[in-house]
Amino acid sequence: MRATTRFRQLLAAPGIITAPGAYDCLTAAIIAQTGFPAVYMTGAGTSVARIGYPDLALATATEMLDNAAAIAGTVDVPVIADADTGYGGTMNVRRTIREYERAGVAAVHIEDQQFPKRCGHLDDKRVSPIDEMVPKIRAAVDARTDDDFTIIVRTDALAVTGWDDTLRRCDAFTAAGADALFVEALRSPDEAAAIVARTSVPLLYNFVETGKSPLLNVSELERLGFRIVIFPGSAFMAAAHTVSRLMAELKSTGTTAHLMDEMTPLTDAFELMGLTAMLNRDAGYAGIAAAAN
Repeated sequence: MRATTRFRQLLAAPGIITAPGAYDCLTAAIIAQTGFPAVYMTGAGTSVARIGYPDLALATATEMLDNAAAIAGTVDVPVIADADTGYGGTMNVRRTIREYERAGVAAVHIEDQQFPKRCGHLDDKRVSPIDEMVPKIRAAVDARTDDDFTIIVRTDALAVTGWDDTLRRCDAFTAAGADALFVEALRSPDEAAAIVARTSVPLLYNFVETGKSPLLNVSELERLGFRIVIFPGSAFMAAAHTVSRLMAELKSTGTTAHLMDEMTPLTDAFELMGLTAMLNRDAGYAGIAAAAN
């Protein structure tokens, strides 16, 4: 079954889809093997970990697509990918959707920030007018070749133009064909409940540990009616903390021997990426060759 179809089935089933954020193949593999039903390719994590920049729209479409393809090729669960603003006008958005489809992801989200955009939990954002965003959504919907490919539309208007404009955008974006909505930086449980009650398509919640939104438990988000929750920064923020501590200890003591209980053994790390399965397959090919001779 295609990843796109599996994701649509998850979206149609009862419950909420929890998709932790992966910034590389290792974090994606850990998420999938832990048992989560989907992986979220974080744009912020991609920018920080893959190209070495803060989340200020410095990652190009090609760099984002390369990471999305690598992650989708690593895991068997559906991948939701950040596609920023779609990287331009309607024709750019059209190409973006086609390329993300080819990359093997199951869903993307595009947003209404003006370029250059920034992390949704930073201040001083700008949003495009509704009549500029709606054609982009129509182009995205028209561009997909797989009807199960899910197009999530994000609005950052709440922090810029306010609640009423956010509601207008939700209505307009749904009418334009959005399969799901992502209202960025909701400020309270009451706003979260109100936006779910107001919309007719599935809602995504962005759980950012040091961001602007309340840190609502997955079960509470499910009770409120959200269908997807992503945790984009959890892995890369934890990695930054852990590696910083490890390097400080190494610099101070000249060894990491006392930290080994905080490390995954080398062979176990390889095993996360399929070591035994690959070696067995390689041996099988050698056996076939020997038999042929």
